[in-house]
Amino acid sequence: MIGIVDYGCGNLMSVANSLEFLGFDCFVSSDADKLSAAGGLILPGVGAFPAAMEMLEASGLVGCVKGFTRPLLGICLGMQLLFSVGEEVRECAGLGLVPGRVRLIDTELKLPHIGWNSLSLRGASPLFRGVPDGSFVYFVHSFAGAAENPADVAAVTDYGTEVLASVSRGNVHGCQFHPEKSGDTGLKILKNFAELCV
Repeated sequence: MIGIVDYGCGNLMSVANSLEFLGFDCFVSSDADKLSAAGGLILPGVGAFPAAMEMLEASGLVGCVKGFTRPLLGICLGMQLLFSVGEEVRECAGLGLVPGRVRLIDTELKLPHIGWNSLSLRGASPLFRGVPDGSFVYFVHSFAGAAENPADVAAVTDYGTEVLASVSRGNVHGCQFHPEKSGDTGLKILKNFAELCV
């Protein structure tokens, strides 16, 4: 059973619907005890980094997420929250599960970055098992993580500069893109994550 973290700041139902379509049991909850007992966690997120961290702290779920030892997936802003520090609006501490900072994308192209971009896979993340290099996924963001450890980088994309698209560090994974909006490729990535949780 996969828990989807409800802290008032995420696109919850589209993720839940995608998992259910794939045949995996999931639930949406703000209850730390229920979430801590899940086989895996998904941390979604939309909006600005500091506001999302404040909502996560106010929900009392920071300890639950930081202490989770089974597979954890951050999506979009949820991936950014995995990092040590965010620079959006003001400098703000993140969850610190992936060493690095979240910065405005340094590109001459228009921000936010909205649309389909191809992935350049790095390493051997279980998220991308059976996903061909160069597969397209859907992004909506202006900020992106910069991982301190190159081994944590699972995929990048190009948006006038190299942009971090995915991380994997132990049980912690992240997608800057929206797998739930990325067609068959996104469903395959969600399936790969869900299979880690059973």
